[in-house]
Amino acid sequence: MSELSKRATVYFDPALHQALRVRAAISNQSLSELVDEAVRLLMVEDQQDLAAYADRVAETEISYEAMLEDLKKHGKL
Repeated sequence: MSELSKRATVYFDPALHQALRVRAAISNQSLSELVDEAVRLLMVEDQQDLAAYADRVAETEISYEAMLEDLKKHGKL
């Protein structure tokens, strides 16, 4: 991470903090770099979830009971 523009204070459970420090040392990264990467991955996952939702928004809904009945009808249950 070459340049950070904002600072934040983050509080970790002591055991998690120790594990992060070890991970940072092993990977030759700072704690900030690890946290930044984790947050970016989380946001990418959110973006993928939103895209998947947008792709399926036009699908017709089926009740849970109807889905179970359909699975049973087709020998899946």
